[in-house]
Amino acid sequence: MSKTYSIDMCNGSILPKLLKFAIPLMCSSILQLLFNAADVVVVGQCCGDNSLAAVGSTTSLINLLTNLFIGLSVGANVLVARYYGAKEKKHLHEVIHTAVALSLISGVILTIFGVIFTRKILVWMQTPTDVLDLAAVYLRIYFSGMVATMLYNFCSSILRAVGDTKRPLYYLLFAGVVNVVLNLFFIIVCHMDVAGVGLATVISQFISAGLIVRCLMREQAPYRLFIRNIHLYTKYVGRILRIGLPAGLQGTVFSLSNVVIQSSINSFGAVVMAGNAAAGSVEGFVYMGMNAFHQAAVSFVSQNVGAGRFDRINKIAVRTMLCVIVTGVVMGGFTVLLGPQLLGFYTKEANVIDVGMTRLKIVCGVYFLCGMMDVMVGILRGLGYSVMPMIVSLIGACGLRLVWIFTIFQIEKYHTPFMLYMSYPVTWTITVIVHTICFLIVRRRYPKQ
Repeated sequence: MSKTYSIDMCNGSILPKLLKFAIPLMCSSILQLLFNAADVVVVGQCCGDNSLAAVGSTTSLINLLTNLFIGLSVGANVLVARYYGAKEKKHLHEVIHTAVALSLISGVILTIFGVIFTRKILVWMQTPTDVLDLAAVYLRIYFSGMVATMLYNFCSSILRAVGDTKRPLYYLLFAGVVNVVLNLFFIIVCHMDVAGVGLATVISQFISAGLIVRCLMREQAPYRLFIRNIHLYTKYVGRILRIGLPAGLQGTVFSLSNVVIQSSINSFGAVVMAGNAAAGSVEGFVYMGMNAFHQAAVSFVSQNVGAGRFDRINKIAVRTMLCVIVTGVVMGGFTVLLGPQLLGFYTKEANVIDVGMTRLKIVCGVYFLCGMMDVMVGILRGLGYSVMPMIVSLIGACGLRLVWIFTIFQIEKYHTPFMLYMSYPVTWTITVIVHTICFLIVRRRYPKQ
């Protein structure tokens, strides 16, 4: 069994192991966003604001179509962590191979759907005509690589479940460098515009997927992958779906609310779209930094439940919450402070930067609230409760956000990007409070020792 990369989450001090788990994952997520941001930066600097708006405005749609299936990887993560903590090797083997089979099926479904329907959805989102064709080209190429994207996400969730967050970081770093180099080559040398960005992304996704599959195939541990054993074991499909499907639905509806917000942004024109896209890209770094502790909460709680170490649940909850608050306050504060300089990497247009700063001040200034919300969701999922946090999040964060858009935002004097962005901190605050109450109720169902 590999002792170099896996982490014993069920014994010893929690905080050092939590940081050992979260920091490489944080670096991986930030690197992934950095390479994605490179797409936006290269397009913005070399192809103009319309191309920038075309690439940036597709993020919410990509998340809408992929989050349902990526949510299934959460179900795989929970089950792998539980069986790994309980040292049940047979169940562990079967869950891993079921998860990989699900990733391949998910990728094929997303590729077919994305290539066929993206243009129609972009029209529904009120994407301006001067941006529509470019956005459609980028999305169709992007979705052609969905098999690799799903495979990487599911395989990395397997490694996270056993505490290995370092090797996915190495693979992502290599693939990301390839992505940046290909971006520059396809756009500057081949003059491919947004098509070059999409193609570079797809190639890098296949590289990262190939590396992580190779890693699991060569692993000398109970979580080793055997290609010939990839199979849908029906008894685990249901369990993965029970945990992962609510997580996926939650992510999908979150993305749906973001698509509605993006549609509202689109109504303000290309300048606001470009500023929103640049700010959203910057903001993503803070989110992914905090999201590492959400992933840590899922894996740590799941392993300890599997091992029967219920006495550690409260300690994990307190430490992950403190870590995410500190991370959100520090990273969010620096983002607001250095906002003009960061946005300057994407565009030199002063009016675009002004729009981006409006979003950064409102969202990143209190982004720790979003981190707290996600950590509470991760803890509840680790305890085996996935429907409850889904319902709370959908009503609190999504439902209220949509209500805000269709009521307050529609008032003429409040019909501004500022009031649109205010829907985020208001709904985060309400949802965090309700999630915390749910955790206190659920925790009483488990023994203290």
